[in-house]
Amino acid sequence: MIKRVIISGGGTGGHIFPALAIADEIKKRNPEAAILFIGARGRMEMEKIPQAGYEIIGLPIAGLQRKLTWKNLLLPFKLIRSFYLVFSVIKKFKPELVIGVGGYASGPTLQMAQLLQIPTLLQEQNSYPGKTNKILAKKAKAICVAYPGMERFFPKDKIAYTGNPVRANLAIDLHPLRAEAAGFFGLEQNKPTILIIGGSLGALTLNESMHAALAAVQEKNVQVLWQCGKSYDAKLQQNSNTMPANVKVLPFIQRMDLAYALADVIISRAGALSVSELALVGKPSILVPSPNVAEDHQTKNALSLVEQQAALLIKDADARAQLMQACFDLLVAADQQQVLSENLKALGLPLATQNIVDVCEKVVA
Repeated sequence: MIKRVIISGGGTGGHIFPALAIADEIKKRNPEAAILFIGARGRMEMEKIPQAGYEIIGLPIAGLQRKLTWKNLLLPFKLIRSFYLVFSVIKKFKPELVIGVGGYASGPTLQMAQLLQIPTLLQEQNSYPGKTNKILAKKAKAICVAYPGMERFFPKDKIAYTGNPVRANLAIDLHPLRAEAAGFFGLEQNKPTILIIGGSLGALTLNESMHAALAAVQEKNVQVLWQCGKSYDAKLQQNSNTMPANVKVLPFIQRMDLAYALADVIISRAGALSVSELALVGKPSILVPSPNVAEDHQTKNALSLVEQQAALLIKDADARAQLMQACFDLLVAADQQQVLSENLKALGLPLATQNIVDVCEKVVA
């Protein structure tokens, strides 16, 4: 039973939501457990973690800017300050385990924990780990992974193939929810539906690809549920009168279970959390990996599915010219849809969160 734990990381929903899922499972097993989060100041976790009812401490850590900027000169000082703060927090909180889920704060937090001989566990979400996790893995007690073959990067005896934690309401049969989903989004129940997931901030490539295809979409007997992100939504509102009736645009989708239930084909980026959710849902999917991520890990995530005939891949640079036509083609290719769906569903790991906490309990036992 876990009594005191620090969970560190964040920056994106792909790190935050798994962290919260792990925390919730620990609390479910031991309501008296003390859980403290450590994140990076100014990042998404500083808002989302307190909203979920957990305490979080922010570090002044930041990432290296790819462009030439004076901000990079401050990084050594921020790192030193972060190490000092983590040292103080660990000494005061006295955790029996420190979990790293990825993100800026995870590095200094787990490094300090390892220096202080506190057991650490890595939750590696991607098929290709970043440099920080490769370093941290050397002294970690266990490494929970979502893809097979990770012994290429980590010590084999430390690896647990658990999967990535995802929303609990996706680990069910979504088909009976289709009628409810159609009513919820104001769309038709029986019309072929494309779901475009651009994330809370939106994905410019996906948005521009869809916008360029509005006329073609209007001509087809299809409908589109389009999550465009907050920033792009403002631009679309200026031209809302030109939006076809068969296209529903939302800045953010709260009920992703209903969105997945209504979808026949899904267009998405290839972040680790998105890929894990798609595997549970098992709907035919076209992945457009973002080129703006470290280690190009989204492409590697997508290729791990493509190699098993579980998804299609369109490069970001080709998406504006090819994406929507590929989607239209897939919508009428029933045999291909079935193959993709069956292969994708076979990769789903619905008990990922429970598996990870099982490993955590073994580490502290």
